[in-house]
Amino acid sequence: MTDRKCALLLFSKPPVPGMVKTRLTRERGGILTPEQAAEFFRRSLYDVSELCMHALYQLQAENDAARAADPSVDAVTYEFYVSTTPADNVDLMRKTYDAIGPWPMEIHYLTDAGSTFDDHFDDAFAQLFALGFDTVVSVGGDIPTLPKDHIVQAFQWLDYFRSLGTPGFVQAPCQECGTSLVGWCKETPMDNQGVYYNVDGRAALDAYVEKLKAAGIPSAYLAPVADIDEKTDLAHAISCLRAIEEAAPHQGLFVPRRVLDWIDFIGFKVTTPPNENHDPRQYIDE
Repeated sequence: MTDRKCALLLFSKPPVPGMVKTRLTRERGGILTPEQAAEFFRRSLYDVSELCMHALYQLQAENDAARAADPSVDAVTYEFYVSTTPADNVDLMRKTYDAIGPWPMEIHYLTDAGSTFDDHFDDAFAQLFALGFDTVVSVGGDIPTLPKDHIVQAFQWLDYFRSLGTPGFVQAPCQECGTSLVGWCKETPMDNQGVYYNVDGRAALDAYVEKLKAAGIPSAYLAPVADIDEKTDLAHAISCLRAIEEAAPHQGLFVPRRVLDWIDFIGFKVTTPPNENHDPRQYIDE
């Protein structure tokens, strides 16, 4: 039996007006004030963080049960990390989380550094691996429709690849050829260089695929999860959140309650132009 450590990395900025979700603001063609955009992001950050913690608790319980049945099973611990930049923002992030009281599990904080987003992302992963973590899965704070099972399955897939002796990679796309979740093991020959710092027109998802093929890294693909950058993203998310809320009692889904309460408070309603197209069935190709 060996002891292993896994980390969930939430890569984020603090929810400060004018710093986050600026494309949702009226100044950038959106529908919110900078203060409303920051409040939306703050609530999304809370909901995503709580969902991730629930997933980590599930994984921990499953490992504890497996070890109780078979003491030779590896002992795994799961921890929750938030990485932000610059260093002054760590205190802002800590105050943001502390503002609503105790959390289900301890929150650890990192400061990531670099000259590009790719550098910052790599630095956060490198710090966690240097702290002794074997596996890191990362998400952003702007994906309130993220299914809890995505977190659980991401760690399970990476554990599976490791068990085969071929450390792997897992990702879930967003709606714009980017990613909403990525993860890999310490031994996986992967980094973020050339992925998000786009200088040649290559999408982030394609950049990862090229790296996977070049290095022969086994990978797992999870269903896309939309992040929220534009007003159309917000409208789509509102409809999805309503559907999640309705299905939750039947499927045991996590409901992003804080975001939904904010939507109700603002009074947003999603509308689409009436569709008067009439397509008689006799004209459908057989």
